[in-house]
Amino acid sequence: MPKVAYSEAERQRIRTALISVGLELMAKQGIQHTTVEQIYQAVGISRTFFYSFFPTKEDLVVETLYLQQPRILAYIRTLLSDPTLSWRQAVEQFLYACCYGEKHGIAILTVEDQQRLFRRLSKESYRLFREKQFRLFHDILECLGIRADAAKVHLFTNLSLTVMVIRRAIPDSLPLLVPEAADETVAFQIHAIVDCLESMKQM
Repeated sequence: MPKVAYSEAERQRIRTALISVGLELMAKQGIQHTTVEQIYQAVGISRTFFYSFFPTKEDLVVETLYLQQPRILAYIRTLLSDPTLSWRQAVEQFLYACCYGEKHGIAILTVEDQQRLFRRLSKESYRLFREKQFRLFHDILECLGIRADAAKVHLFTNLSLTVMVIRRAIPDSLPLLVPEAADETVAFQIHAIVDCLESMKQM
């Protein structure tokens, strides 16, 4: 007979498991290619029970991105503290890991993912998402030794997300770009971003 009553502690454990499993699958497969069914089956609950935690897939996506934010900060701090890496090497390695997130356990939003989130999230959820996004990029800049005023955070956010989005968009979402030059394009953009960050660091 199926269990119909769960304690608050059990519900919290299941919710945490859904977010953790969701992040793992989304980082590996991409957000768009990860289904709600894959997530709730991996956790061992029903579809109906899943939706008692998250009204939409997008609500879960947001929670997985929140979960990975402290991991991203820990990763950049680890790279910066590595005595075998220069500051520039550490930043480049960090940006490469984000662009090729499926190899490093990092979930990245594609153009389609961003559009879907924008359409599905409530105004309050969207506002909170933007606040947390700002805080993440602010904290990354601070880790890099850059005084993170709003203008720098906004520029760094756009530059970083642009290269990540373009890398994921070739060739499916941007079919007129040349897939054979995708990796070289990413390398060029990362190099330019690090040049920009170095100039910020000297301000």
